[in-house]
Amino acid sequence: MASDDLFSDNADAIADNPGDDGAGAPSMPLAARMRPRTIDDIVGQDHILGPGRLLRRVIEADRLTNLIFYGPPGCSKTSLAEVIAKATQRRFERVSGVVGNVAALRSICEGARNFLGIRGTVLFIDEIHRFNKAQQDVLLPYVEDGTVVLIGATTHNPQIFINTPLTSRSLVFELRALDAGAIATLIRRALADRDNGLGRSGATVTDEAVRFLAEVCEGDARRALTALEVAVLSTPPDAGGSILVDAAVMQDCVQRKMLAYDRDEDGHYDTISAFIKSMRGSDPHAAIYWLAKMLEAGEDPRFISRRMMIFASEDVGNADPRALTVAVSAHQAVEFVGMPEARIILAHAVTYLATAPKSNASYVALDAASADIRAGRVLPVPEHLKNVHVTAAGKEEPKPYLYPHDFAGHHVAQQYIPTNARYYRPGNQGYEETISRRMKAWEEAIANAGRNGGGGK
Repeated sequence: MASDDLFSDNADAIADNPGDDGAGAPSMPLAARMRPRTIDDIVGQDHILGPGRLLRRVIEADRLTNLIFYGPPGCSKTSLAEVIAKATQRRFERVSGVVGNVAALRSICEGARNFLGIRGTVLFIDEIHRFNKAQQDVLLPYVEDGTVVLIGATTHNPQIFINTPLTSRSLVFELRALDAGAIATLIRRALADRDNGLGRSGATVTDEAVRFLAEVCEGDARRALTALEVAVLSTPPDAGGSILVDAAVMQDCVQRKMLAYDRDEDGHYDTISAFIKSMRGSDPHAAIYWLAKMLEAGEDPRFISRRMMIFASEDVGNADPRALTVAVSAHQAVEFVGMPEARIILAHAVTYLATAPKSNASYVALDAASADIRAGRVLPVPEHLKNVHVTAAGKEEPKPYLYPHDFAGHHVAQQYIPTNARYYRPGNQGYEETISRRMKAWEEAIANAGRNGGGGK
């Protein structure tokens, strides 16, 4: 547990020269030295910190309230808490949910009373989900009367792992894993920064190495900067004293092989195509392989799950109506859980979809109907199906609408479209075989009704 006053003389000295311990060697890891100092330094969280967004308005108006930040590791939860304390001129006290205890919490909160009406105190609790109910309850009176402004950080869903009395008194913000572009921005910022970063190292990191590291770190800024520091400090200079970190060096530092996979070019599109076609061909082994390749290359799991939802309707359809439910549930679970565990959920759904019976009958039916409409065959709505019936004087009353639930089998022969065109033709795979039999029985009933002069109860 540590307590830091961001506005003490010692803190200012550290901020002035965080990378020098007096002997010329770095005293802090690069990820710590490169922590954001202003709101604008924080990347990848524009959905809550962009111009006009709620959290930014709260900070700029100095109307700070209790906050809970929820998101994956390395997405700037701690940095954001520090920036908020500095921007609002408040003391900053930090506690870890791993080692914190009731006595320490009470001591910090009681000490914060000395600063009421002066600067106020931000109490930041990292991994707040690790506090038990008794520890969380200790905070309530101090949060309630404004002795401290609580900022909690957690990788777990706060609605489940944090007591309701705390969440009800707080604004909850979800922070997102940083995308490759945001990570690349941080890497280049660290390479250029001569005071806190690696700007004095004389190192050159190739664009290919930056891109690889940005994609392989899975949205974790701390992981990316740690790997960058290892790469630069462990690479010997050449005869001219220059340090070159290329893709091969970076792969060695993170112990991951670079895959031939570019998110914006052929590697991306070819692999997702192979993935879809493998599921369509009912080969779960191939589908799992292409899934693994995409995940290892750093593909966004949400992109994969969105394509799986499309596949469930386009290629499985009514052969297994549960397929879409599985795909949608997988997408929601991926959003909820995040990587790396989301890969297990994707594998579950992929193997289900790959081994499900296949039918594209619904997709083909829609295309056929759309083609007729585009060709100019736009049919009028039959009078008995219209929402409001208006009959001109002397004009024959339209044929009445027959309510299917009033008839045997909840079905009755009547015209629903003025054409004999047939668009949906279910196959004989899975549940569509049942649908096919049902439709055939209806068609026979309609034919019999025609021969007998109409439907009946």
